[in-house]
Amino acid sequence: MVQAPPLISNATDSEASLRPWLHHLTERIIAGEEQIGREEALALTQIQGQENILLLCEAADRVRQACCGNTVDLCSIVNVKSGNCSENCGFCSQSAHHPGVDSPLYGLKSSEEILAQAKAAEAAGAKRFCLVSQGRGPKYSSPKSGEFESILETVRQILAETNIKPCCALGEVTPEQAQALKEAGVTRYNHNLEASENFFPEIVTTHTWRDRVATVKNLKAAGIQACTGGIMGLGESWEDRVDLALALRELEVESVPLNLLNPRIGTPLSDRPKLNPDEALKAIAIFRLILPKQILRYAGGREAVMGELQALGLKAGINAMLIGHYLTTIGQPPEQDHAMLNQLGLQGGEAPIPGEWEIE
Repeated sequence: MVQAPPLISNATDSEASLRPWLHHLTERIIAGEEQIGREEALALTQIQGQENILLLCEAADRVRQACCGNTVDLCSIVNVKSGNCSENCGFCSQSAHHPGVDSPLYGLKSSEEILAQAKAAEAAGAKRFCLVSQGRGPKYSSPKSGEFESILETVRQILAETNIKPCCALGEVTPEQAQALKEAGVTRYNHNLEASENFFPEIVTTHTWRDRVATVKNLKAAGIQACTGGIMGLGESWEDRVDLALALRELEVESVPLNLLNPRIGTPLSDRPKLNPDEALKAIAIFRLILPKQILRYAGGREAVMGELQALGLKAGINAMLIGHYLTTIGQPPEQDHAMLNQLGLQGGEAPIPGEWEIE
């Protein structure tokens, strides 16, 4: 057993102590002999210095190649209903609790408009298209509104008229609603945990972390893949990041969006400094080592935080990306993303899911 080295803060130590330890970890992970434990994951968070972080990224990239291959899962999202949300998520510009935020406000889009955007996403190279709505979720909505049924019908239309796979992110759902989504053709559903259970009350108080876990379990019980991740840069500790990754592993989620906070003016977290790109890369690499076979997705904030260094994330464990625009912010042109993938020798498509969780 190779012991974790003491805190490494400069490049001169790396070859002698850090590289052998990382090599041992990656060999063990790739062989499937033993999952990385919390103590080892916390030791990884102690790695400091750009050169040493790049060594960590190399190890994570090796795991990504061995466990996931070179296909980068591409998806796109649409905000089907925006603003005036009942929940008080401190990072979100759509919350009614943050009245000073300048954010789009509109009711449920028509099926025709959503279908047109699905076709545009397909033309841009996305393989999946996620319908995202504000609010706590259908679980708490009045059936009389007809919105849930309207979304189900839109899903069916997308399946009938495109080759893109529709996903949803509508908030909390009951077991019966999860089954209805499955029957309509939804195979993957986004419902992020956002942060560790310990840190969650610091950013949201109108619902609990356990409420979100319950919906993930309802979805998986219905046979729907869970697209469940979180946000880095909320003010959480490295322990919180590790605990979030371990919780996602315990839930056996299939896809893990990693958002990098891009603070929105008017929200309670507007004064949070953006993550340093090196810190973001370290977080990505650690998530990959904890979650070797999951789809690890570059999500909101990658352009704002990583800038010209975005490609490094794809060499640090990332094997999926949101392309196009986000819910309330502008993304970069899909052509730029495809060019980045080509330069790295990666192929845009639909990444495989670990065999034991394969649904489709």
